[in-house]
Amino acid sequence: MGFYLWLNDELAWAQGTYEYRPMGTAVIAASDLFRRRDFDPRRKLKAPSDARFAGQFASLGHLNAQLEKRRKKLRCERSEPPSPTPNP
Repeated sequence: MGFYLWLNDELAWAQGTYEYRPMGTAVIAASDLFRRRDFDPRRKLKAPSDARFAGQFASLGHLNAQLEKRRKKLRCERSEPPSPTPNP
């Protein structure tokens, strides 16, 4: 198995292969996780220009771990308090 992942703020696209045969492409909300049934060999990859390539992964588990890691990172960035502004 092998998967390629692209991300933007709202969606995640993955293209997968299984034993050298195409599994197809899946598109999910960035807040979700991929499942095998999400992949459709008839669907073509159409990631928008603002999507960034996130890497190649060996399994659905590794792919989903990357999505969870990204969500944790985004939560930490959002929960950091703003820097204090000096009073004049």
